[in-house]
Amino acid sequence: MADAAKHRAKAHDLPEGDAVRVLLEQHARIVDLFGEVRTTSGEERQAAFDRLRALLAVHETAEEMVLRPVSQAVAGHDVIEARNEEERQANAALQRLEKLDVDSAEFTREIAAFEKSVLAHAEAEESEEFPAVLAECDADERQALGRNLELAEKIAPTHAHPSTAGSTAAQYMAGPFASIVDRARDAFSKLR
Repeated sequence: MADAAKHRAKAHDLPEGDAVRVLLEQHARIVDLFGEVRTTSGEERQAAFDRLRALLAVHETAEEMVLRPVSQAVAGHDVIEARNEEERQANAALQRLEKLDVDSAEFTREIAAFEKSVLAHAEAEESEEFPAVLAECDADERQALGRNLELAEKIAPTHAHPSTAGSTAAQYMAGPFASIVDRARDAFSKLR
């Protein structure tokens, strides 16, 4: 998972707009952003972390709202429960990271551990969940899922919300409201 080029190559094998392609491309971008966070400091590191945090938040929300109901049917309950539990843990870790100074030793330690868990989660999606979706959903279904993922991302929160993580219903109920608050919070922080 640590090689963004491999994810882009896998994604390139699928049609534009295919849900699995969209998610693989995002996994590649997540790898890139972890690299930026690791290799920068100060304001540049904070900006890279903010981009990473926002991408992870919208990515996971969209997966939970759109892909997980389909994956439940094609990959099975145990696979989905494991991914949802990983997302709950990731949301809690991301929320802790947001409170730390990005140049602190504690942040450096925690972001390294967080990166490992996120990459392991993505690898599990790619080896257990995505193949089932590719095998059981035809190209038209995956195109529709891709469009729905993109729509869900537009209304998804940009910060971690552990209380909604791992629950499709909670994402639909609380997600749009959290998104409004998060996007206002992001705008105000840019003004500072």
